[in-house]
Amino acid sequence: MTTTNVTSEVIGSVWKVEMNVGDTVQTGDVIMILESMKMEIPVEAPTDGKIADILVKPEDSVDEDQILCTIES
Repeated sequence: MTTTNVTSEVIGSVWKVEMNVGDTVQTGDVIMILESMKMEIPVEAPTDGKIADILVKPEDSVDEDQILCTIES
């Protein structure tokens, strides 16, 4: 089994988490939405698999390249 880390592309905050641990995702599915400078940035699954862990919650601050969740495939 392969684990893929999903990271933030921007500095901002978690606005909304769309998926839960255990959910099955396909490449391109929106896992969560970040907010940065009044813009909403979707965080998409880079691969097919299952959400293994979500490391942030709404209103958390995130840094660029911070791991937000992991996907097992």
